[in-house]
Amino acid sequence: MIIRRNGWVHRLLVELAGKAQKVKEEKDMLQTIIDHAYEGVLIVDPNGYILMANEIYANFLGWKLSDMIGKHVTEVIENTRMHIVGQTGKPEIAQIQKINGREMIASRIPVFNQGKVAAVVGTVMFQEVDDLFALTTKVENLRKELNYYKDELDKRLQAKYSFDTILGTSEELEKVKILGRRVAKSDTTILLKGESGTGKELFAHAIHRESYRSAGPLIKVNCAAIPDTLLESELFGYKGGSFTGAKKSGKKGKFALAKGGTIFLDEISEMPLMMQAKLLRVLQEKEIEPIGADKPESVDVRIIAATNKDLLTLVEQGKFRHDLYYRLNVVMLEIPPLRERSEDIPLLIESFLQQLEKETGIRAKGVEDEAMRALLAYSWPGNIRELRNVLERALYVKNGEMIALQDLPPLLATSPQTEKKMVTLKQAVEKAEAEVIRETIRRTKGDKIAAARQLGISKSGLYVKLARYGLNEERYQ
Repeated sequence: MIIRRNGWVHRLLVELAGKAQKVKEEKDMLQTIIDHAYEGVLIVDPNGYILMANEIYANFLGWKLSDMIGKHVTEVIENTRMHIVGQTGKPEIAQIQKINGREMIASRIPVFNQGKVAAVVGTVMFQEVDDLFALTTKVENLRKELNYYKDELDKRLQAKYSFDTILGTSEELEKVKILGRRVAKSDTTILLKGESGTGKELFAHAIHRESYRSAGPLIKVNCAAIPDTLLESELFGYKGGSFTGAKKSGKKGKFALAKGGTIFLDEISEMPLMMQAKLLRVLQEKEIEPIGADKPESVDVRIIAATNKDLLTLVEQGKFRHDLYYRLNVVMLEIPPLRERSEDIPLLIESFLQQLEKETGIRAKGVEDEAMRALLAYSWPGNIRELRNVLERALYVKNGEMIALQDLPPLLATSPQTEKKMVTLKQAVEKAEAEVIRETIRRTKGDKIAAARQLGISKSGLYVKLARYGLNEERYQ
């Protein structure tokens, strides 16, 4: 047969040669892609004969790549199912397969052409199951670390307490909570006044949580804990390169971080006079001036300040600016000390014992009567914080199921003999109060509700005083 140039046979041969070249180029490209894959890759035909593979897979199997091509997959791979997938057409994803005593995780994926299996692609995702476990462990640790920092950030920026978590039903505390709820709805500046340990920070959290700013951050600043030289940069921030050692990117201050939320300035009485002047400007102009800034920056923030000192006395002594005092003291919440709301002590004790059981693992069924009388009679200079510390100590030293008098610190567990020798004005008042209560209950013939009404106190308040003075066992009729 004579093949003529540009004849139909010649044109057919040229076309077939072109297609063959194209197929070769596509195969070479596919091989290059497979060779550069991170996982081991193997391709077999529907009957299980190896068409292609990469060096990673060959090395894993302990074969030369050239020796693998054309062999049946069962001759090369132990426990293989590639040929089975070729017959069933059902993919097998992330299956554990043991080869030469080592475990790997393999996937077997059928490739279809016109509804029939044309090939099966196998991949080794991890050469050892331990690699997967190691990666999973690493991811889990990263997740835990991320959640930890997220929780810490939430703790720092969000309110943890509400008015409902401020325990107590005494009239003195209820008045403060009612006023606190009322002013929380506004945007006015609030001054919290109270002794150390009375719960000023709890009120700051509750006010922020009840306000329309609750979705914004709550930034807490202890003015006494920051050195005077750093307080300005901490509160107002600075621009990059504004002083030696400053970050090139600058730093946001607490007021900027509190944007759209609330800033809680604790122990405001310890703020130096120079900073008081700058704080006054924030209150008056609603703007701050970071160190090194060319112009002031506006701020949208509510200020709650707290103090355990009498600011008016400090004003008279020249230690606190009078104009700042009047700016801060728009609404003052005076949080009563624990000694003025002793009827709340049993409720606080019950709550603290539940909390401490979770923290320490030590359970106490309650407090014995004699110990309760001592707790009610104590003046609590450290307030609620001191009460919690006393209960925690008692859990560690107690021998029985309940906290007894001997489990309390010596200052609280004063013996009756010592009490007789140390008659104070407070004790004399308490003795007179006990006598008035006793006489009132006698007049009402044992009706304690009526007696509480005549005494001008709540029923729960009366029961607390009865327990404090040991009057529960007396007969009144």
